This record gives sequence, C-alpha cells and structure tokens, in this order.
Amino acid sequence: MSQTSGYTLPYRSLGGLIGDEEIGVLQEVLTSGEPLSQGRWRERFEGAFSALLGVRHALSVTSGTVALEIAIRLLELAPGDEVITSPQTYQATVQALLGTGVHVRFCDVDADTLNIDPALLGAVATSRTRAIILVHYGGLPAAMNEIMKFARAHGILVVEDCAHALGALYEGRPPGALADIGCFSFHSSKTITTLGEGGMITFDRDDWAERVRRIRGNECDGVYRETGGRLTEVPKALYPGLAYTHDCLRLRAPGTNATMSEPAAAVGLVQLRRLAALSARRRRVAERIDAHLAAGATFRPQVTPAGSVHGHHLYTCFVRPGSGVDRDALVRALEERGVEVWLRYFPLHLLPEWRARGHGDGECPVAERAWFDEQLNLPCHPGMTDGELDRMLAVLDEAVAAVRPRSGTHVE
Repeated sequence: MSQTSGYTLPYRSLGGLIGDEEIGVLQEVLTSGEPLSQGRWRERFEGAFSALLGVRHALSVTSGTVALEIAIRLLELAPGDEVITSPQTYQATVQALLGTGVHVRFCDVDADTLNIDPALLGAVATSRTRAIILVHYGGLPAAMNEIMKFARAHGILVVEDCAHALGALYEGRPPGALADIGCFSFHSSKTITTLGEGGMITFDRDDWAERVRRIRGNECDGVYRETGGRLTEVPKALYPGLAYTHDCLRLRAPGTNATMSEPAAAVGLVQLRRLAALSARRRRVAERIDAHLAAGATFRPQVTPAGSVHGHHLYTCFVRPGSGVDRDALVRALEERGVEVWLRYFPLHLLPEWRARGHGDGECPVAERAWFDEQLNLPCHPGMTDGELDRMLAVLDEAVAAVRPRSGTHVE
C-alpha cells in the first residue's frame, strides 16, 4: 500500500519517469557556473521542441496555464467578442477569459471521443465569434480537419490546448502544429515534466514570437515605432530594450515574468528525448485495458478515429447504459479496493464561476451525461508494472461483480 496515499494503486501525480539522466543533467547545470535563467538550456529545449513539432517557434513559459493566458493575449479579443470552447476540459483552458468582457460559448462534445463536436460548431458560432479554444481530451486529437475547415471559412483563429496531447498524432502530424497556436503543459502529471511546472506555446508567426518574448520577459506588449532624433544616440548599454529608440503607439497589455529556469529546461530536454519510449509504454498499458474490457459488455471505449494516434495521458471508457452497473457505485467499489480514481473533468460550464456568467444545466447534454453517469478514468502510467496492471484489472472485475452481483468473474 502507498505510504502517502493509502491506495494500493494510487492515481500517480507524476506522469512520467525520472531517472539518472535527469539527475545528471541537473548536476551539470548546477555546477557549471552558468546563469540559471535565460541561458543555453532553454534555447536547446525550445529548439528541440520546435523541431519535433515542425513549427517555426516554440517558446517556453512557466506553466501550461501561462501558455494559454499568453495565447489568449495574442488573439487580441475585445469586449463583446465570442470564443467557443469545450466543456470537457480543465478550468485553465479558458479561465483567463473570466475577467474579461469576452463571451464564452460552450460547444458540446462527441460522445465517443469527448472532444469538441465539429458538427455543432455552426449552431454555436455567431458573427461575433473570433476564436475556438479546443482541447485534445486525454491525449486523443480532436477532429482537426473539420474544425479547421469551419474556422478558415469563418475567419476564426484556433488555439489547441495540448496539455494532454504530447506524443499523439493526427494524420501523421503532432498536436500543437495543427492550428494557429498550440499550448503545452509540463506539469508533474503530464507525459513529460520540467521539474513539476512548465509550459510551451507554439506557432509559425514571427510577429507573435516577438510579442511572446516581450510578454514572458517582463516587458510590455505594445505597438512601437522608432523615435529618430538624439535619443537614438544614447548607448544602448545605458538602458536596454526600446527605451531610447522607440515610442509606444498602443499598449496591448503589460508583460510578466514567465521565464522557464535553466534546470527545468535541461530536464525538459532529457525528458523530450525519452518521449517516444514513455508514449509507447502508455499505449501498451491502454491496449491491455482495452483488450480486457472488450471481453465483456459493461464498458464501451473512448474511440480513436482512423488516422489518429492516442497520447493516453488519460485512459477513458464509459459504463454502458443498461449494463446494470451504476458508475458512482463502481467508483466507490474501486476506491474501497485500493484503486484511486479521478474523474476528469467536471463539466466546465457547470462550475460556479461560469454559472455566474449565465451557463447551466442542459447546455451541453452529451458532456453532462458522460460525466454524471458514464465516464470512467482508470490509472494509465508508463511506470505501471505488468503486475500492477494485472492487479488493477482484477480489482475492476471484482468491483463490477460487487455492484452487479449477477456478473461472473470476468467483466461482462
């Protein structure tokens, strides 16, 4: 039994694996005498990430939440503008819009994938829609061809929340390179980590890259022009930046300090090299669970469409209606037997902050039905041993039998 959680099979808060190479690179960084901020490790990590995705720019920040906040700044939304998003996501996806006059419209999800349903976009969008902020739920890429076709036809920018999706593919291309902006998280729970927190924002536009560098470097995000005259003759060393050389014509927003540290970037670079192996192990664990559940009729899987490779940050399945199994009772039975279950995520539009802005029950019936009645997230982790996986599946069978006594030894 875990000494910290009380569970025999806890829902691990560390999504990847840390080994000797990560410890070694930390020692190298910390004993090098080089700066621990804004150095070569950050540049190397960003360069490797950019190459992996095939995008012009990959700029690191201090968290996935900050990446999303900066992405929203790049959209230059005004009060009265509208943004479409999914209700099946973590609150950080659009939390930055709570303090603005921008209206968020929730588009319901596909019942098989829990990703935003592109067939519903036409009914949700209006003439005020400026952006779609989607999530690749659990690491399963959204239906990007349909979404991007709709967005391009209506002049809408698309932001991918890729917090779950590192290691996934959509028709051979990685999330983060499928729309206008990609945002990644390197939180401790994600596929790779940069010492517990960290994020990356990706895109192809050079003008956005300059703005992000200013924002994360604690400089203002504004529109500038060269001053000319004697101020340009002052040595730059007396004050760096644009102080002596430019006038600010329009201030978009103040900057912030979102600099990823050198130790974090160095660990991120090592973790990135291990991404293929970490992702492969996640897929093997998920395939074992899939095969086990397919032997019976209690569950239906999250469907991976043809042409997609699932990243399996989360393992998701659904209790079939009419199976005789109550989802809530099943979760309690698993917890009682030592398997920790976290259901991800409570429908965003039903959080109190969003209800205060006019959202409520019935707005996204598919997402609501899935979360309240059907959805089950099981532990799926590259550090899971075959023995632990066997134990979890056996406990799942026991739990199903306990809440539906007529079931046999195997899941039915």
